[in-house]
Amino acid sequence: MFRPSILLLPLLSVFTLSHAQQPAGDGKADDTAAIQRLFDSGGSVRLPKGTYRLTKTIRVDLSKTGFAALSGDGTVRLKMEAAGPALHFVGTHEGSAAPDSFKPQVWADERTPMVEGIEIVGAHAEADGIESTGTMQITLSRVVVSECRHAVHLTRRNRNVLISACHFYHNTGIGVFYDDVNLHQSNIVGSHISYNGGGGVVSRGGNVRNLHIGTCDIEGNHAKDGPPAANIELDSRGGSIGEVAVTGCTIQHTNKAPDSANIRIIGSGTDPSPLRRVGREHTREGNVTISANVFSDVQVNIEIRHARGVTISGNTFWEGFQHDLLVEDSGNIVITGNNFDRNPRYLVNGHDNAEKNGIVLIRCEDSILNDNIISGVWRKRAAVDIASGSRLQICHNSVLDSDGAGIRLEKVSNSIVSENIIRDDREPGQRGKDPSLILIGGKANVISQNILGNKQEAR
Repeated sequence: MFRPSILLLPLLSVFTLSHAQQPAGDGKADDTAAIQRLFDSGGSVRLPKGTYRLTKTIRVDLSKTGFAALSGDGTVRLKMEAAGPALHFVGTHEGSAAPDSFKPQVWADERTPMVEGIEIVGAHAEADGIESTGTMQITLSRVVVSECRHAVHLTRRNRNVLISACHFYHNTGIGVFYDDVNLHQSNIVGSHISYNGGGGVVSRGGNVRNLHIGTCDIEGNHAKDGPPAANIELDSRGGSIGEVAVTGCTIQHTNKAPDSANIRIIGSGTDPSPLRRVGREHTREGNVTISANVFSDVQVNIEIRHARGVTISGNTFWEGFQHDLLVEDSGNIVITGNNFDRNPRYLVNGHDNAEKNGIVLIRCEDSILNDNIISGVWRKRAAVDIASGSRLQICHNSVLDSDGAGIRLEKVSNSIVSENIIRDDREPGQRGKDPSLILIGGKANVISQNILGNKQEAR
């Protein structure tokens, strides 16, 4: 199906509009109707430099426009002065990403709507940037969204979402919001997602799979006086979220927000299909890989609850003001090759060693904590504090220069604690006096070949 492309230049438009019908882009005229006509007349719009006022959502109905795109060269600003998204792409895709699940018109007329090289600025408390519903392969590139509520809002059902080289900055809501959406295959790469008060990348409910977040800077996505938020939040309550990778990102700030986290995973899924298999009130969603990231300056760097199959490998942690890592009611957790540190160079942040750091595992099973450096956990009863665990491996870690015990196990059974270095070699007046290794209750454990600075104690 052939649909004409509309190229809007300062003096020329392929689609014939009167001068009065063309968007003015002067920051004064209301350009809503003119831009809506351009989309409705063919779907492909390129705007020249200017500020374009919007007083209503531009709705791009892909079943009517056919292939659709909005592009600029980085000098285009849309100023959204009403509630709702500045741009709402609406498709009719109801299948999966498999080719045989497509209705004919989706691939023939609707695939791959694009937005490139524009900025959206909110001028209303409930203005959003871009919403996508029922699309296949929506692609956002070199897009800036600020002063809105949500920057990108993914609703109902979408497939194969690609977000790259974007800046979602200083919005009151969420940077990229997977809102009770059925969405498999999405990639967020090479982008800055910062200072969004409701969270950075947030997925709540729905059915989300194959979410990949890579080489991004994600920071400060918490309101200092708002409800708890996270730079990345995966909350399966009301649905299920899994098959997620977070790789090569800097994820940080701000400890000043209540209960702030860099990554928060709540795996308590309620998807009816898997619930029939597990026979309990909720599933443990997960299958998440967190690798080669830099974490700092929040209350909890990574928080995991009711999850299964989370791998945390090769990351650098510091400034976990409550904890570096908190895991509760979870299984098949792999924590290996990470650096949990109190690096003295970060005194320049003015916190004066207020952070506590440390690792806490509560009611976890079938998991490993191996080959990590855990250093400088202060003002806590243990650097590694594990309660009510089973079938755990805690091996080849260096637990160093920390207050309290190095490793504390309470009611842990059928586990191995072996070949760890657990020492406090600070100056004599700074060293903790607690045993390096404390065992409280538990049974059928193997404790062997650990290098201890202080004694081992069983209670």
